[in-house]
Amino acid sequence: MEVGVGLPTTVPDVDGGRLTGWAREAENLGFASLGVLDRLVYDNYESLTSLAAAAAVTEQIRLTSSILIAAYRPGTAVLAKQAATVHALSGGRLVLGVAAGGRDDDYRATGAAYGDRGRRLDAMIAEMREIWAGRGAVPGIGPVFSEADRPGLIVGGHTPAAMARAARCADGWIAGGSSATGYAELASRARDAWRVAGRVDKPRLVALVYACLGPRARDIAESYLRSYYAFIGPKAEMAAKAVVIGAEALRETASAYEGAGCDELLVFPCTAELGQLELLAKAALG
Repeated sequence: MEVGVGLPTTVPDVDGGRLTGWAREAENLGFASLGVLDRLVYDNYESLTSLAAAAAVTEQIRLTSSILIAAYRPGTAVLAKQAATVHALSGGRLVLGVAAGGRDDDYRATGAAYGDRGRRLDAMIAEMREIWAGRGAVPGIGPVFSEADRPGLIVGGHTPAAMARAARCADGWIAGGSSATGYAELASRARDAWRVAGRVDKPRLVALVYACLGPRARDIAESYLRSYYAFIGPKAEMAAKAVVIGAEALRETASAYEGAGCDELLVFPCTAELGQLELLAKAALG
């Protein structure tokens, strides 16, 4: 199993210098990828812009939107061009993760409809692939790639519709948050969806966890996660309590996800301190 790390785009103590420094150091420490969370109505850095910044200061590490809430974005052609640009600037390192999302305020902020977001996401994915391959309704939106050169695609979501979406059009599936025990069942359902869709390849299975190590780790993590997940009301406390605290707990969590069939685990931080990145690398990468 590969281990990636999240860019701290949503944490309270981040700034531009820390963000790019984190990207450089993550590559130096040997993480497989940099993930990024997506939220519009929140005090955070925009996802694709952050990945572009990371691309400029790194050379090999994968860049993954994990995930992008694509359907609140008003124009598929604009999103396709933005993603293709990051992919090209990074030398082909972008993995575009997308999902329908469950935050209606993000949709209200752009005037996008919330109720039919799944249907529109299906259409957006199909259109983006056509654009990237040069077969779009308006050719040349590009940068244009062959089907083999397009950004990687993963789809998130735990519902049967999300699993089917991933199997129809993506290279893999990502869990939006679960325990390692729950992940095994979800991964099995994703593989089943692949078989139902008639695919002979295997899905790339990705998961993410929040972790915080070092002094005051629990206080730092829970304060951040209560704020980030405030939109789900009382359940925010459950999200905060689920954070992985301590090096040994992170090692055990990574091992459990690997045993559950995960191909890549993304470890998301709760602070942008570079010392935190070193602690996460020591625990998760050995």
